[in-house]
Amino acid sequence: MSAQDADPHPDPRLALLRARVREIPDFPKPGILFYDLTPLMGDGTAFQQTVELLAERLAPHRPEIVVAVESRGFIFGAPVAAALGIGFAPVRKPGKLPFRIASRSYALEYGTDTLEIHADAVVEGARVAIVDDLLATGGTALATLELVRELGGEVAVLAFAVELGLLRGRERLAGTQIESLIVY
Repeated sequence: MSAQDADPHPDPRLALLRARVREIPDFPKPGILFYDLTPLMGDGTAFQQTVELLAERLAPHRPEIVVAVESRGFIFGAPVAAALGIGFAPVRKPGKLPFRIASRSYALEYGTDTLEIHADAVVEGARVAIVDDLLATGGTALATLELVRELGGEVAVLAFAVELGLLRGRERLAGTQIESLIVY
């Protein structure tokens, strides 16, 4: 579902998930409203339903591997991969992977960051689902998408537990299928 479309038949499980996302004003700095997913992760039922819903949304895209970004993306991506019975590949900060890597630097609000993935993590032509906890401005997701494509993977879908629609990350990822469970 796109951020702009209203689901005429919302899944009742989403109400529990939304109730478990804590809003913290002025964190990490004044004027920022932070969406804290740790209460959702700490509630066994809500966390299980999040994994189930993400897996349900990804299954029609027939991914062959889940790629997820350090560190909160791992929390959702690994169990979703297990639920789908497919492999999992981590995207990490520099210096954390012991084998040959592919890397991508990308712009942040104040500077740049770099992501790395094992060069053999994605087989040429593999259908990939990229999973992360939250879509904000889309910079991390775009860098991950570019890494997967550099390795020859086909990005079938990007999936997020939460999307912050006002930050327009979806626009940076135009042309790619996006599945978000909760959109603020």
